[in-house]
Amino acid sequence: MLTRIAVGRARVAREVRAAAPLMAQLRVPVTARGPWLTAVLNAGAARRGVGGGAGRPVAVLVEPHTGGRPEAVAFLTLRRSGPWVRVGVLGDGVGPAPGGRPPARLLARDEHAAELLAAGIAGLLRGVRGFHRLDLAGLPTGDPTARALAARLPDGLIANARSTGVVDELDGRGEVLRSGDPRELERWLPTLLARVPGPRDRAFLRAAARLHVAIGQLEVAVIPGTDGPRAALLTLVDGLDRWPWWGFSDVGGLGDAMGAPVVRLTDPARRWP
Repeated sequence: MLTRIAVGRARVAREVRAAAPLMAQLRVPVTARGPWLTAVLNAGAARRGVGGGAGRPVAVLVEPHTGGRPEAVAFLTLRRSGPWVRVGVLGDGVGPAPGGRPPARLLARDEHAAELLAAGIAGLLRGVRGFHRLDLAGLPTGDPTARALAARLPDGLIANARSTGVVDELDGRGEVLRSGDPRELERWLPTLLARVPGPRDRAFLRAAARLHVAIGQLEVAVIPGTDGPRAALLTLVDGLDRWPWWGFSDVGGLGDAMGAPVVRLTDPARRWP
């Protein structure tokens, strides 16, 4: 097995596409698949173009031979602030993102691949100049790569927290129009975006929603009103699975509920010897 590192948006985007079969085999959530990660990469490129702060995307890969299909991949970002570098999961901090489930994955076909991927991430950390801090958030419980990586870090810490997600109960609040038609998304998108705080979040939601509705993985639900929607909700759709993403309601029907536990692997700021 070979371990290599790809750096930069264009190279990481290629690795995202190459990892599609592995993502499908592992049945990862929508937020850890190619379209979502592509939207994240595009958002990062836009942020770098208007003042920076997005971090540098990196992929750590384990593959049987150069150019082969990966056995394991970690899509990460290196975000520098002065002499410090934060190493995080690609997509962490980019939003709005759906809650209630672990959104991120360290992709590994089996336990052996996870061990090799952990070794590759440790090698990446050793190559970071200056001080760095590892902060891998949004992982599922029992992640084999996180467990193997924590064992390699003297001060590595795995912590669990309970997530919170949106509950769709709009059907009890009036007539709900639901559609996966891109034209319906465009019809209601300006109203949705007007409720999103911050230009970066609005730009990401617009791009990610258009991308996912185009591939049949988004539903827009609306309760119409005389002066515009009284409620609206975007839901990520994967077959029969539905994951409420973002919305608003002036009539109720969008509550919060405790979701699945999520894992965070951290290692204190340090300079490798």
